[in-house]
Amino acid sequence: MYRARTRDIEVAVEPFYLEDQSSPEESRYVWGYRIVIENHSIHTVKLVHRYWHITDQNGLVDEVDGLGVVGEQPRLQPGDSYEYSSGCPLDTPSGLMFGYYDMQTEEGEVFKVDIPAFSLDSPGLNRVLN
Repeated sequence: MYRARTRDIEVAVEPFYLEDQSSPEESRYVWGYRIVIENHSIHTVKLVHRYWHITDQNGLVDEVDGLGVVGEQPRLQPGDSYEYSSGCPLDTPSGLMFGYYDMQTEEGEVFKVDIPAFSLDSPGLNRVLN
């Protein structure tokens, strides 16, 4: 698991290769990832926006920018956690992802919460980040 903590909001990421959705002979590699967001702060926060920076093995960058995650804008009270899963296809057998969430307090303050960098590696490849 990869972890980052910003202002007492912890983000944990667990990537996994989806062999059944991948087709290396067609240069299609697919990963899933499970994310758990935990609110260790004393404030209620709402995840309003996400940003992903995805780089494949060849250095090609894709950016994903949008509202919420998986169609939701979860609200986390102190002590709450939120979990979701998503996926990422690449044309190369490895890559990496990192990003941030914009969280909003009930008072309207918006702040960024880091998503830790994590590697996307096909079986047989061995690269570890942070």
